[in-house]
Amino acid sequence: MQKLLIMEGNTLKRQRQARALGVRSASDVYIHAIKTHFPDLELDVIHAADRGQALKPGTGYDDYDGLVISGSGLHAYDADFEVTNQIELMNAFAKTGKPILGSCWGLQIAVIASGGSVDLSPKGREVGIARNIILNDAGQAHPLFAGKPVCFDALCIHYDEISTLPANATLLCTNAHSAVQGAIVPLGRSEVWAVQYHPEYDLEQISMMISLFEKDMISEGFFADNADFKSYISTVNRLIHNPKNKALAWRLGVDDNILNDELRNAEIINWIKTCVLK
Repeated sequence: MQKLLIMEGNTLKRQRQARALGVRSASDVYIHAIKTHFPDLELDVIHAADRGQALKPGTGYDDYDGLVISGSGLHAYDADFEVTNQIELMNAFAKTGKPILGSCWGLQIAVIASGGSVDLSPKGREVGIARNIILNDAGQAHPLFAGKPVCFDALCIHYDEISTLPANATLLCTNAHSAVQGAIVPLGRSEVWAVQYHPEYDLEQISMMISLFEKDMISEGFFADNADFKSYISTVNRLIHNPKNKALAWRLGVDDNILNDELRNAEIINWIKTCVLK
């Protein structure tokens, strides 16, 4: 059976801190999403943000059928080891010509590696739900978005965004918050299929992430106060436990783009079917 390598975007320290607060690691979320649809795929995780981490003994990049790059709380434009080592690993993997899939952080470091640029978004965080993502002509024709509507919402959290795409990249989708919501980025002998949002996320992860940043979310005006925050989280959590509740879905402004596993995870499914199980 095919085997994928998942590159965890956060340091082990940050993962431990998040788990102590009840938040799953980025790679754990990806593993859950992939296993939901492809339970027989073999998945290995490498923690490339930390020193001393390596592949399993006797294993090389050629032993994998693809690389998946998870989200991260780091900044792609920083020159610290935890960032540069991940870019180096991605470049090394790209020499194999094997396919690469990236969410959020994965898109950003692919762009940096290919000569583009990433900066803080002038519009601040895009968090919870990225609204009205529009596929351009290239996006509508690309297999990454097979089965997706031309306009859709997706789960997300990011404060950085692509400011300049590499010259050889292909823009696939955009929305009012971020001009680049998805792109194909050639790298080495590979292509990185990547999006700015998180097709691997579910509402449970969004509830956890928003709770993790409660104070920031209130100070940045997403919620009026703590009571407003708690009311929102309560609604999200009730919908998690009762996803067919029309009233709760309407109140949050979500539909099958968010609530249907196959539609929400379509980019992951499409990449695996097109590039890995070919």
